[in-house]
Amino acid sequence: MTRRPLLIGNASGFYGDRSGALREMLTGGPLDVLTGDYLAELTMLILGRDRLKNPDLGYAKTFLRQLEEGLGLAHERGVRLVTNAGGLNPAGLADAVRALAAKVGVPVSVAHVEGDDLTAREDGALTANAYLGGAGITACLRAGADVVVTGRVTDAALVSGPAAWWFDWAPEDHDRLAGAVVAGHVLECGTQATGGNYSFFTGHDVRRPGFPLAEISADGSAVITKHPGTGGVVSAGTVTAQLLYETQGVRYLGPDVTARLDTVRLTDDGPDRVRISGVRGEQPPSTLKVGVTRIGGWRNEVVFVLTGLDIEEKADLVRSQLAETLEGVADAAWTLARTDHEDADTEETASALLRLVVRDPSPDRVGRALTSAAVELALGSYPGFHVTTPPGPAQPYGVFASTSAPATQVPHTAVLPDGTHVPIPAPPSAGPAEPAAPSASPAFEARGSGGGAPEGVGGAAPAGSGAEPRETVRAPLGALAGARSGDKGGDANVGVWTESAPAWHWLRDTLTVDRFQALLPETRGLAVHRHELPNLRALNFTVTGILGDGVASGHRFDPQAKALGEWLRARRLDIPVHLLPPAQGPAPAPEGTGP
Repeated sequence: MTRRPLLIGNASGFYGDRSGALREMLTGGPLDVLTGDYLAELTMLILGRDRLKNPDLGYAKTFLRQLEEGLGLAHERGVRLVTNAGGLNPAGLADAVRALAAKVGVPVSVAHVEGDDLTAREDGALTANAYLGGAGITACLRAGADVVVTGRVTDAALVSGPAAWWFDWAPEDHDRLAGAVVAGHVLECGTQATGGNYSFFTGHDVRRPGFPLAEISADGSAVITKHPGTGGVVSAGTVTAQLLYETQGVRYLGPDVTARLDTVRLTDDGPDRVRISGVRGEQPPSTLKVGVTRIGGWRNEVVFVLTGLDIEEKADLVRSQLAETLEGVADAAWTLARTDHEDADTEETASALLRLVVRDPSPDRVGRALTSAAVELALGSYPGFHVTTPPGPAQPYGVFASTSAPATQVPHTAVLPDGTHVPIPAPPSAGPAEPAAPSASPAFEARGSGGGAPEGVGGAAPAGSGAEPRETVRAPLGALAGARSGDKGGDANVGVWTESAPAWHWLRDTLTVDRFQALLPETRGLAVHRHELPNLRALNFTVTGILGDGVASGHRFDPQAKALGEWLRARRLDIPVHLLPPAQGPAPAPEGTGP
């Protein structure tokens, strides 16, 4: 007999997400399992510093506060809770949940998953954690756990693990597991699947998006939706955007299965309902990703406000005045953001920002010596001198790197409610993971306009179509395409998609790697790989090294590349008029002025 679909929701996409989401999801409609994702690369560094101060910490404390009310609600409704809030100390959080349950009088059984912590194997690491799969979660749920706490598992494992428990899937059920992994990837970032951070947000009321849920069927297909009456929207576009988020290549490698993103098919299933089907799975790699954080050194920052005339000359003066102070500093980066407007009617809009970020192995070089030198300029520098905030002391910064470990050498363990330790064997694998291969693309000479791609390009008909070139208009890429971007350590990814097949054909032929780098000059000189996902009408670009040592090092203005895709959408190029919405086409000539 085929079991009914699993109803599984999400109530957290990061450490610090909406505090009331657990209650909202538990009271908003039926659920079987509710998940919470609290971990990211930056979070592991934060938890690592917490653990240095107190060895009993290392987990997401906000989860416990949410449980003060949510534990009773989940028990009343028969909802299992699965979360990676255990961070670096899943056993400690499991004990804390038991203590809370006793305090509030809710009889729940608690289990946890451990074995991901490999810090002892990495010299000088603050944290080192393998990304485990969902099999440990499955074992805990099979043993009757009401609450399952994990350390570092893949984000999607919070969904694929419960799905394997619900349907009793085997490790060899690759297609089914892959479908659940894809659904898990859509859910993992919470409201990003329901209209949050969405390129076409102006078409919907996304002031307070509801959190997403999935109805997963026995064959691995799923419907992404949300509780009735909640805000936001679930559409093919919002689901596509999240599918492209922080992925690299067409193969989505995981510890339980490799999901083929190029097989994913999306179809409308009614209002706020999108069906995911057709996902194919392959054997997982024989190695697990290991995320490693270290204290990289010390950093500081000063932002000077430059107002009115002679902005460039004012910036040059400050740079020259601090040049001697910065001698010997390991890294000093100046950025001038021209936020000023000519003849502005407010002081703020007449001002630009000159940002200095310094990093060094020693706190002394980027501490008081720097801040004093900056403050001492107050009466002897450019006219109108001031800074956004008083400079502070040097702060430690972290760096993130990823390595790998053989799955057979990572002690993935499920600790059941009765305390029994159950080793989780590594599933049969397909060999070590291979890096994404660069994609070949037509040559493109970036010359001429300086405002995106060169004038006159981008309007050709698809290669080999035999169609005549169409009329084009200079317009932002975002008039036609959506995008979502994010970080993976020091790399960034940018997913770009269109809503129509004709637009997809144009995007596929136009947005080559060379064109991408011409539109985003900061990516020039870096390795950029392009991957096609025709079923999603999407391209996915990975940019190697643009984020330096990762978000914790504060290398860039946008250290997690969250807005890289929106910058791309704002760049102008020549787009065929017939592909654009009517409002984006050329304005009609005034009466009497036509040819």
